[in-house]
Amino acid sequence: MADLERKTLEAAATWFVQFNAGAVDDAERSAWQEWLQRDPAHARAWARVEKLQRQFGSLPGEVALPTLAGVQARRRAVLKFFALLLTGTAGALSFRELAPYESWLAEQRTGTGQRRRLRLEDGSQLDINTASAVDIHFDSQWRCLRLLQGEILVTTASDVGQRPFIVDTPQGRIRAHGTCFGVRCEGGQTRVGVLQSAVSVQPLRHPGPPLRLEAGQSVDFSDVLIGSPRSLVEGGEAWTRGMLSVVEWRLDDFIRELSRYRPGYLGCDPSVAGLRLSGAFAIDRTDTVLENLALSLPVRVRFLTRYWARVEPASTVG
Repeated sequence: MADLERKTLEAAATWFVQFNAGAVDDAERSAWQEWLQRDPAHARAWARVEKLQRQFGSLPGEVALPTLAGVQARRRAVLKFFALLLTGTAGALSFRELAPYESWLAEQRTGTGQRRRLRLEDGSQLDINTASAVDIHFDSQWRCLRLLQGEILVTTASDVGQRPFIVDTPQGRIRAHGTCFGVRCEGGQTRVGVLQSAVSVQPLRHPGPPLRLEAGQSVDFSDVLIGSPRSLVEGGEAWTRGMLSVVEWRLDDFIRELSRYRPGYLGCDPSVAGLRLSGAFAIDRTDTVLENLALSLPVRVRFLTRYWARVEPASTVG
């Protein structure tokens, strides 16, 4: 689905939740009318809203907010109704089904190849890697980041209120103990690596106590299982400086990692997948990285279009 259509459906879902919560005054109703008439796509999106109402009569309780709720509850309601508009079903949707839509509505998002650095309200630093989605929620009791997808690096600051600093992912919770650490969420797993101090890791449905990770350690976990701690890969945070740093990596692993920063398809022929390489590579110039591979390895890169490239043996013809 095109980004424009997603944004239109997201706007329609937001208006619906506001109307349903009795949160629209005369001025806002006029604004809705203006939005509705501004673009035929807006009218089509609202027709979809009305069709869904007629089709199912009543909607899930978390969408049908009886009063104007807090920001997080309203965002969840918008997300739920947005998913209903996309799927056309008012049945219960699991977190796994909602997660892609929730990423579109995240407070902080980066596209493929984009990175962002933020200074949070408590003075902590947040680096957001390519194709990532993060919600930020600070209140009187907690400092909380919710990583929906992608990768972040967090350098926490001391807090006068001594509020715990946590990072939630679909797989579980990481609690910082005055630290610098990275979190990567993809493929149903979360990876945590600690650069300074320590963190505690608790999978969502794991019955045991939290696992404490010290500086120089990393671990992978799902919502039910947690792996054994291992040594942190050196240079894993180099992306914050615009670099991909590798030591004796397989070529297919390198290409898979590089593809995170490049739109379109980037593949590796199995016949050269086991070749090894080391070095530091600029992730903002993936074309140059690919073109230079042939200087150190017996490979060539075949470009069909700007968005399709494949690393092949140097002897490949055609």
